[in-house]
Amino acid sequence: MNIEIKKSIKPVNYKLAINELEKRVHNLALNDERELIWFLEHKSIFTAGTNYKENEIIEKSIKILRTNRGGKITWHGPGQIICYMVINLNKRKKDIRKFISVIEKSIIDTLKEFDIESFNDRKNIGIWINHNNEIKKIAAIGIRVKKWIAFHGFSVNYSNSLEEYKKIIPCGIKDRGIININNIRKVSKEKILKKLEKNLLINLNY
Repeated sequence: MNIEIKKSIKPVNYKLAINELEKRVHNLALNDERELIWFLEHKSIFTAGTNYKENEIIEKSIKILRTNRGGKITWHGPGQIICYMVINLNKRKKDIRKFISVIEKSIIDTLKEFDIESFNDRKNIGIWINHNNEIKKIAAIGIRVKKWIAFHGFSVNYSNSLEEYKKIIPCGIKDRGIININNIRKVSKEKILKKLEKNLLINLNY
């Protein structure tokens, strides 16, 4: 596999990042560039996928950036691990569900290495934790596919504030909460990124 691994230290502007992804998709379709796994962070921003509904915005004063990814409304901000990907499914199985399951498995495998048990849910996309008998979301996934090239990606809550989520119905799910890794266990972010990169590269080899 010829995948470029990119890690941004400083927060990346959301629109800039999406423009970079769109450009990479175009070039990859022309066989002019490599596939990409990009770890980064954004400043505080609410984004809405193609399936969101207006009644999922609780605090009407917030600004929502509409995007072309799948999914509903979510929040990105400091302390969150964001992983954007540009992966050519023409070279793998042309199966979006399979690609999402690769992402799910990579996150679950990574958390398990730090003794954090998590699971996926076919009805509610993302990765979930049973914490003190409450089901809470620890990772969100949003993908778009163009010419069988998958892009956008996922976010894992590491040490981010959970207050911003109260302004929306995250991912359109009312009856489940949000959690971050630091709520459960103190683990170095660098170690998580290293394991996540390793597991993604292993699981994308299909």
